[in-house]
Amino acid sequence: MTVAVAIAQTPATPSAGQAQAQTQAQTPGDALGRDTPQGTVRGFLAAGREEDFERATAYLDTTQKGARAAEVARQLFVVLDARLPARIREISDVPDGSRANPLRPTEEVVGTIGSASGGVAVTVERVSRGNNAIWLFSRGTLDAIPGLHEEIEHGWGERFLPRFLSTTRAGGVRLFEWIIVILGVPFFYLLTNLLNWILTPLIRMVWKRFVSHSTFFDKNVLPRPVRLLILAIAIRWTLSRVPLPLLVRQLWANLASLLVIVGVAWLMVLLNGEAERFVRRRYPRANLAAAATLLRVGRRLVDVLVVFGGLLAVLRHFSVDVTPALAGLGVGGIAVALAAQKTLENVIAGASLIFDQAVRVGDTLKIGEVVGTVDHIGLRSTRIRTPDRTIVSIPNGQIANMSLETLSARDKYWFHPLVGIRCDATPSEVQAVVDGIRRLLETHPAVQRESVRVRFVRLGEYSLDVDVFAYVSAGDWNQFLEVQEALLFGVTELVEAEGTGLAFRGHAVSAVAVDAKPVEAPQKVART
Repeated sequence: MTVAVAIAQTPATPSAGQAQAQTQAQTPGDALGRDTPQGTVRGFLAAGREEDFERATAYLDTTQKGARAAEVARQLFVVLDARLPARIREISDVPDGSRANPLRPTEEVVGTIGSASGGVAVTVERVSRGNNAIWLFSRGTLDAIPGLHEEIEHGWGERFLPRFLSTTRAGGVRLFEWIIVILGVPFFYLLTNLLNWILTPLIRMVWKRFVSHSTFFDKNVLPRPVRLLILAIAIRWTLSRVPLPLLVRQLWANLASLLVIVGVAWLMVLLNGEAERFVRRRYPRANLAAAATLLRVGRRLVDVLVVFGGLLAVLRHFSVDVTPALAGLGVGGIAVALAAQKTLENVIAGASLIFDQAVRVGDTLKIGEVVGTVDHIGLRSTRIRTPDRTIVSIPNGQIANMSLETLSARDKYWFHPLVGIRCDATPSEVQAVVDGIRRLLETHPAVQRESVRVRFVRLGEYSLDVDVFAYVSAGDWNQFLEVQEALLFGVTELVEAEGTGLAFRGHAVSAVAVDAKPVEAPQKVART
């Protein structure tokens, strides 16, 4: 009991994670947002846009004070605003940094600036100030700033613009720079339209010399998604050549990325539609309606996947974590698949019927007890018109699992009657009937002569059976019935011509003639 009380009174030792959480809770965050590399960069740029360079010096690891420190901050802002790559979202936003270089875990490269002497890495370094560890622009970066500042022609358009356009600011951006953002995109897009208008007749003329019966380039050489991609390339090129402010370049870079995502997704949708039309031209016309339905569903499914992928790319570009959404969609997809199991089974079976060409519109089928002509093949079911002119709808899943007999696929028809001759027929009469039927079949133009077989096969209870076997060439079932009718009439006439007849069950098949004499009455003998 004493041991238990002692253990209960002993304070629990916190784990490493709890200790770190307690330390972070006790340590207040930096008021200027210098807890992370990205916070330092954003805070410095915000101060520079407000031209508060005295506050901007708080983000520098420098020993200079007063006006000299403010001048260094101003030059750094000018360099970063003109040359820093517009990828601030990619800078680490955690207190420990990205630790990309294990040899220098307290140093973070936020970008590389091009210069006449080569690229200069802009770095921030984690230093201790009192009880806090903050990120500041490193001294090596500050030493390289004066040389970079001399190469930059800041305010490149001020000499050609009215003063109010270069001095008036909105959101930290000068007015003429907003005008560039607003009017630049339509201007570049009009240039792509002009380029398409110029190139279309030239390329069409060259294309016609090689492919005379093609309309591929009749409308546009540059479709709209291709123009968007060209526009994105033009924006990227402009950003690399024109010293625009970082905020403007960030807007243009984001716009260029969105144009690339939209252009690629749009182009894939157009190519998907072209692929559908190509397959429809190449597909057999017997199942054109069914194949078109299946291809249209497949195309829409691919379009949805492409659009969904483009949306995920946009969210990913803006640093939105899409993992929970994908996990939720995966669970929802499994639930939908389980709920629509039968429907999916019929759709998949319908696709297999269409592509395997097992069933075609117009075929005469026998499926189980159902006999009829295929009227329509859908994604879920197949409609069959029976001889009674009714419609029977059978799910495709059942058709795929049943024995399917295609009656209309016969290349020839089987003529196979069993001729029963009366039992009172003599052997010579039976032989004559067999020979006559064989000659009848061999001389008929619709009967395949090599398939003819006529044999006396059985002494039946009511008849003498002759098996007739032959294949008839006919275009369809009606023509076969016509040939069969003529052959059956010929067999009937031939049997009667030989002096016998056809036997049918229940009829008298024989008659025996008996000679009979009258019986005389006995005479009485007289007695005397």
